[in-house]
Amino acid sequence: MNTIFALATGIMFAMGVYQLLRRDLIKSAMGFYILFTAINLLLLAVGAFDGVVPAYVDSGGVPAETTSDPLVQALILTAIVISFGTYALLLGMIAVTSRRFQTVDSDRVDNLKR
Repeated sequence: MNTIFALATGIMFAMGVYQLLRRDLIKSAMGFYILFTAINLLLLAVGAFDGVVPAYVDSGGVPAETTSDPLVQALILTAIVISFGTYALLLGMIAVTSRRFQTVDSDRVDNLKR
């Protein structure tokens, strides 16, 4: 299972970086979101959730190394909220840029010193 997480995270990081470096601003935004999803998947893989014992189980009778870490789950939830806010702000900036310059191509955007 760790191999699947590693492969999926690596492929999603590569796809996100590739899309982030594109000239089209909308494709760059999609790459940004793919990169955020890869980071969430990486945090999930690091959390070492084995699918059997939830994070809130009392340690009575259960060894401490089999429970998952609740901090990782809180970090993933926080990262999802931050990524939604950042993505909404990014899409808003792309909408304003496309209205102002009549294009979503980053090479054709000029006069940024106004």
